[in-house]
Amino acid sequence: MPLNILIYSCKSYCINIRLIELRGRKVKGWAIWITGLPGSGKSIVAHKLCKVLSRMGVNSQIISSDALRRFLTPKPTYSGEEREIVYRAIAYIAKTLTDNGVNVIIDATGNRRRYRSMCRRMIDKFFEVYLRCPLEVCIRREMARKERFYAPRDIYGKAMRGESTTVPGFGVPYEAPRRPEVLVESDRQKPDEIVETVIGKLSNVLFKS
Repeated sequence: MPLNILIYSCKSYCINIRLIELRGRKVKGWAIWITGLPGSGKSIVAHKLCKVLSRMGVNSQIISSDALRRFLTPKPTYSGEEREIVYRAIAYIAKTLTDNGVNVIIDATGNRRRYRSMCRRMIDKFFEVYLRCPLEVCIRREMARKERFYAPRDIYGKAMRGESTTVPGFGVPYEAPRRPEVLVESDRQKPDEIVETVIGKLSNVLFKS
């Protein structure tokens, strides 16, 4: 066999082997945790982000703590122990999905840093998006809210009437992220603008196969 044909055959063989390896490689998904006080706009931003990414050819799955509670704790008490169970479940589900190539958007307050840190430790490509919003704005929004996305009703009203002591930022602490990948002032930006900011800052990860 002529030398040039032999070299070409060897190159073709190596390329084919590399393509087979790439096809067999499991590409992990990413996880974005959208955190902030109740009423800061997490759910609307999560759903808009999911839709915009889908139109751009990037599929993702939303994990909502409020939706999960309907199945995991149908009569929630929002105790510290119960929250621990819910956020461990979220972390496990998110890890399982991302390990199998599914991108995840977590819509959850996650009032303690340790909940979000647990998820960060478990998932390679993990990012926090913090929607910072003054408590008084969150209260006003929550009371006027129409689209609930499984969220309980009148949480701030119950807290102010003394009927609940478990509302993050009101009855229990909300520990803001110290170094989130994305920080937005959600009282100053509209949801569409926030989505643009998130995609702009994380584009090198969101669109990487």
